[in-house]
Amino acid sequence: MSDFSHILFIDIETVPGKSSLKELPSDLRELWNEKVRSMQARMPERFNTTDSEDDVYRREAGIFAEFGKIVCISVGFFYKKDNQEVFREKSFYDDDEKQLLSDFADMLSRLGNKVLCGHNIKEFDVPYICRRMLINKMELPLCLNVSGKKPWEINMLDTLDLWRFGDYKNYTSLKLLTAVFGIPTPKDDIDGSQVANVYYEQHDLQRIAFYCEKDVLATARLYACYKGKTPVADELVEHVKNS
Repeated sequence: MSDFSHILFIDIETVPGKSSLKELPSDLRELWNEKVRSMQARMPERFNTTDSEDDVYRREAGIFAEFGKIVCISVGFFYKKDNQEVFREKSFYDDDEKQLLSDFADMLSRLGNKVLCGHNIKEFDVPYICRRMLINKMELPLCLNVSGKKPWEINMLDTLDLWRFGDYKNYTSLKLLTAVFGIPTPKDDIDGSQVANVYYEQHDLQRIAFYCEKDVLATARLYACYKGKTPVADELVEHVKNS
C-alpha cells in the first residue's frame, strides 16, 4: 500500500426528513408533490402505479437535501502503526442532524488539510452535506466550500469521476466496480434502499453506520486498485466506536 495518509475517505447515509408524507408541513408537502409529478414525467419507469404516496416519499425523499436529512457520515483514513499502514474508520451518527454535522466539521478542523475521497462525492455527498449545513444555519468548513470554484480548484477525489475518464453518459455503481476489480465486499445485512426503513422502523443507527463504513472501506480499496496497489487487508482495518 502506498502512502494515502493525506486522503479522507467518506460516505453518507440519508433518509427522508419525516417518517411519512403526512408529517411534512402542508407547504412542503405540496412542493414535494410537485417534485414527484416532475420526476414521473421525466422518469415514468421509476414509478410503479401500485406505489402509494408514502411508498414514493419513503423511497425517494432521502435523495434530496431539501426533503431529506443525514443520519450518518462515515470516514476512514490511513495512518502508520508499527511500520504498517492501518485504515481507521469512524462514524458520526445521531438523530440530531445538526449535532452530527457539527461533530463532523470539528473532525475536519482537527485533521487539517485532507483531500476528501468518495464515490460520486462531487455530485452527491459533498453537495448534500453543504446544503444540510446551510439549512441547519451552520458555517461551511473551508474544504467543503466549493461554491464558485473552478473544477480544477476543487481538491477532491471522486472514484466515479476517475473511472469515467471523461465519459459522462453513464453512472457506474460502487458495487459494480468492486465486483469488476475483485474487491471482496460482505453480501450480508442491508443495502442503500433499506436505510430509511432501518432508521424509522427499527431505529438502528449502529446498523446503518456499519453499512456506511463498509462503503468507505470499499472506496478506499477501489482507489488503491486505481493506483495499482494492493487493497488494505481486513486485519489492518480499525473501527472507532461512536462516543
